[in-house]
Amino acid sequence: MSMPRVPSCRFDGKALEHVFADLGMTPLANAYPDPRAGGQSETFYPLRAHICPECFLVQLEEYESPEAIFQSYAYFSSFSEGWLRHAETYCRDMTGRFGIGRDSLVVEIASNDGYLLQYFHQEGVPVLGIEPAENVARTATEKGIETLVRFFGVETAKELAAEGRTADLLLGNNVLAHVPDLNDFVAGMKVILGPSGIITMEFPHLLNLMTQNQFDTIYHEHFSYFSFLTVERVFARHGITLFDVEELPTHGGSLRIFGRHEEAAEPPVTANVERLKKKELEAGLDQLNVYLQFGEQVKETKRKLLSFLIEAKRAGKSIVAYGAAAKGNTLLNYCGVGRDFIDYVVDRSPHKQGFALPGTHIPIEAPSKVGETRPDYLLILPWNLREEIMEQMAAIRDWGGQFVVPIPETTVYP
Repeated sequence: MSMPRVPSCRFDGKALEHVFADLGMTPLANAYPDPRAGGQSETFYPLRAHICPECFLVQLEEYESPEAIFQSYAYFSSFSEGWLRHAETYCRDMTGRFGIGRDSLVVEIASNDGYLLQYFHQEGVPVLGIEPAENVARTATEKGIETLVRFFGVETAKELAAEGRTADLLLGNNVLAHVPDLNDFVAGMKVILGPSGIITMEFPHLLNLMTQNQFDTIYHEHFSYFSFLTVERVFARHGITLFDVEELPTHGGSLRIFGRHEEAAEPPVTANVERLKKKELEAGLDQLNVYLQFGEQVKETKRKLLSFLIEAKRAGKSIVAYGAAAKGNTLLNYCGVGRDFIDYVVDRSPHKQGFALPGTHIPIEAPSKVGETRPDYLLILPWNLREEIMEQMAAIRDWGGQFVVPIPETTVYP
């Protein structure tokens, strides 16, 4: 009898024998079945996060290719007002700090529907988006944002550099986690970055995922989860120095890292770098046993959510959900929550309405449906946007409806 295959770390090749969190079997989090098309089969994959004992990169195995996941994508960034404000503020801050102007080139990797580059474009700054999902890229092009429909890596970077298109500002928001070939991706950033260019990358902070119990941010299109200690090591291997880092509130707590060529003298490394590394070391992010304790937190969150839902249904209460978000699909599938608990989910994106959530097949409706059915509870699945959603849906209080947020633990808000 053959022994089960042990996966390898995508950064340093070490054997991944330790499990960080096992969330069972789930379908792809952004593959929404269409109930109007009749019976459709779904493929379920193991959703198991491993931890590398050497570099402490938390990662999933690659069960489905990026082409299959991202060729046609259901997530359009522009449907979050909060995220648009975040993007506009970023453009203003980077322009002021690094002197980005009409003679610069701003390149965004995974530029989605042009949600961010549009603000540079409006100021006359040359921009280029690189986006693998053709349906999403089409929306950006319609806004006047030049968008290359490609996956990014060394090959794409060399082609652009050969054309003289190197970046003065190279950015990527919530893309680093989506890359299965991490070394090729970061090596490509080195190639396309201009001699005095600046890199910024934003991604959810692994420390927050662990301390705030954000296990639902684990899903198949996220291949890696980073601490600063690990991401600094990844970029250093490819000749990029991380000279600054900011802790952001987005996505439940994110990092924005700033990089430059290691051979460049400026900008200098700030005190933020050592400060954050010290914080992570004090939290034990260089100790394997700290990661191995996370799995029990996940199980307890599941128990608390199920206890609330069971009690509410036994009391005759109606429950609907807000946000057909990937994190919500992880949560519902792991907890085994379907239409026996949730009547439907609402989402502002017309690209999702009329479809169903993967795995659970809960139907996706427009937000106006909530006013028609007047549920007792509104379960907010994208908990990182809870304040924005509570403001949008404040009318549920008119009939005594209440909000429920499941992460870091189930909490009811009147």
